[in-house]
Amino acid sequence: MRGVRGTAAHKTDKLAELVCSNTFKSTEVTNAHGLLKAEMRVLGSIVLQAADEARVPAGSALAVDRDVFSATVHDRIMAHPRITVERGEVNTIPSPGIIATGPLTSDALAEAIRARLGVESLAFYDAIAPIVSIESIDETVAFRAARWDKETMEGAAGEDGGAYLNCAMNKEQYEAFIDALSVADQFTAHEFDKVPYFEGCMPAEEMARRGRESLRFGPMKPIGITDPHTGRRPWAVVQLRREDRGGRMWNLVGFQTRLKIPEQQRVFRTIPGLENAEFLRFGSIHRNSYVNSPASLTPHLSLRDDPLALFAGQLTGVEGYTESTATGLLAAINLDRLLSGLEVVIPPSETMLGALYRYLREADPKHFQPMNANFGLLDELADPPRDKGKKRELYAERSLAALSVWVEQNGLRSADQVPTRRAQEKR
Repeated sequence: MRGVRGTAAHKTDKLAELVCSNTFKSTEVTNAHGLLKAEMRVLGSIVLQAADEARVPAGSALAVDRDVFSATVHDRIMAHPRITVERGEVNTIPSPGIIATGPLTSDALAEAIRARLGVESLAFYDAIAPIVSIESIDETVAFRAARWDKETMEGAAGEDGGAYLNCAMNKEQYEAFIDALSVADQFTAHEFDKVPYFEGCMPAEEMARRGRESLRFGPMKPIGITDPHTGRRPWAVVQLRREDRGGRMWNLVGFQTRLKIPEQQRVFRTIPGLENAEFLRFGSIHRNSYVNSPASLTPHLSLRDDPLALFAGQLTGVEGYTESTATGLLAAINLDRLLSGLEVVIPPSETMLGALYRYLREADPKHFQPMNANFGLLDELADPPRDKGKKRELYAERSLAALSVWVEQNGLRSADQVPTRRAQEKR
């Protein structure tokens, strides 16, 4: 709609205008974002081609000149002989079509989505708590238990099948944690990114500023918990909830935050048992319109009653430029296949893109929150090495091998290499 109707963030009418960071993160396949990019290159992503043309020095990160990147994508789209760009606000769900709006989805389109999917299916802000890797949690300190021995998950990881891990604190540890949290540096939101604080999504640091006991009577309340190391109820407790079926990702319950990333690492690593925590996702609170995909969409992210009306990008519940672009690429492939009379395809879960789609399909709808690419999404290796670097190399090798087989099996090539059946018919 830009060029006809503006937003609080965009300054031009160009396509692919970056309004926040100018980096697509790492290009190394031993990094989750780098692996996802490698998969996208196999599928012929023209967005990454444009990023390469606009690249600026940033070490192993793919950072771009914003203006050059936007102009490259814009000019390529505008000059394409089979693309017509129409400027105007879309306020209904198109079919066939792909809806790929993000945090600044217009009120009219958001209302149309809510009306079609149900009132509870569209959120307007993120209240995200950090997620850490199970491998980085010291389970000689953290223990599995639920309040009053309830809410356990049958078949969950661990001998007792506990759905929660607990990091207990004594009074001195709690006081030191509150001191660190209260003085930590926060992100300063863009004007368009400011969201009201509701009681259910209050940042942990904001709660701490309300009073030193606020967290202890909130998300850190020790009621119903017995510390097996002492046989007593702790002064306070941080609970971690399983984020995936395999028990590899754990969410710090109630710790949504606006702290800067280095501050999250510094403060949350003072929690007993999390001294060496590997963060798979950092916490945040910001404006973001997104669909509850596991509750509302099909595995290929379409309406359940209309497979030709697909969703992509941040609206589906993924975080980040690369993740959003990757879902758009797969949505385009699947819409093209559907219009050609073919079945939809989703990469195997051994790939980063396939694992993201699995998360959007299988996450608990009651606790669904946006996710970025991370190795915790992938299936564990059959015989994982202890060395983390080597382990990630093996993840990447397995992923790209699985993607290559999948591409061959489904006859997929980039649009620049092999025109689709419909494109050939149009010629």
